[in-house]
Amino acid sequence: MKAARIHRFGPPEVIVVDDLPRPVPAAGQVLVRVANAGVGPWDALIREGKSIVNSPLPVTLGSDLSGVIEVLGSGVTQFQPGDEVYGVTNAEFIGAYAEFALASSKTVARKPGGLSFTEAASAPVVAVTAWQMLFDYAQAKPEQTVLIHGAGGNVGGYAVQLASQAGLHVFATASADDAQYVRSLGVATVIDYERERFEEVIPKVDVVLDTVGGDTGRRSLKVIKPGGILVSVVAERMPGPDELKNIRAVFFLVEVTTDRLDLITTLFNEGQLVPRVGTVLPLEQARTAHEMLGGAPHKRGKIVVSVANS
Repeated sequence: MKAARIHRFGPPEVIVVDDLPRPVPAAGQVLVRVANAGVGPWDALIREGKSIVNSPLPVTLGSDLSGVIEVLGSGVTQFQPGDEVYGVTNAEFIGAYAEFALASSKTVARKPGGLSFTEAASAPVVAVTAWQMLFDYAQAKPEQTVLIHGAGGNVGGYAVQLASQAGLHVFATASADDAQYVRSLGVATVIDYERERFEEVIPKVDVVLDTVGGDTGRRSLKVIKPGGILVSVVAERMPGPDELKNIRAVFFLVEVTTDRLDLITTLFNEGQLVPRVGTVLPLEQARTAHEMLGGAPHKRGKIVVSVANS
């Protein structure tokens, strides 16, 4: 089988497509014939050797995937060969850029029926991240107010949809180019972060979801109500106790599980969530996909590698 992997850490140029034997699932794993694999910033961190997860080289990149189960490992009873699934490969977030990938049976779920394989591969990490930010950590409730930074991005777009569907009052920051898209997801107030300072134009909120980091997170502390919370997935440094006056701040790493994917699947099947796929490239162009992660031009939305048709 073909797999896009790295033999050393570095820039996109270190990605090569190798021919490898088809892997065999161990206990608790499934072998997935991969249709598509999502491409995200965490893949670049692994490629650069900057991830908190240390896997020995060589490494097959990729975590998000969609495809069809080929073989079950021992002890797996909730799936059958032929099931269409989506999710992530494992806690190490590696192995998906391949024609066949091993995945933990606890990190995949049945694919939403209304989504193509390409759409399904774009969703797992970013959709579950948004869910966890809003409900697992912020524990947001209807009628509360939430400010979502980076609402035009992949995580931010799902956070906006989830918050709107849950009956929250949503404020969002985005670029001028993304403002119309964000409004279409259910946001009445979109702040152009390049022209306005959000802390000067919105009221105090119960929750801030930060997908941007840096100065944006620190400035957000000014707009949180007493008892409110800042949830970040990008913070380089979380606020210290002296900066948190009657508010909370938390940084977390996403945990994709079958149960959380099943929740997301229900929302897709009910039409409450809409995926946003950007550029789609064949497996042989995984290097180009990573150049796009680094800033090369590409369509808005999640970058996806097409494996079945590559």
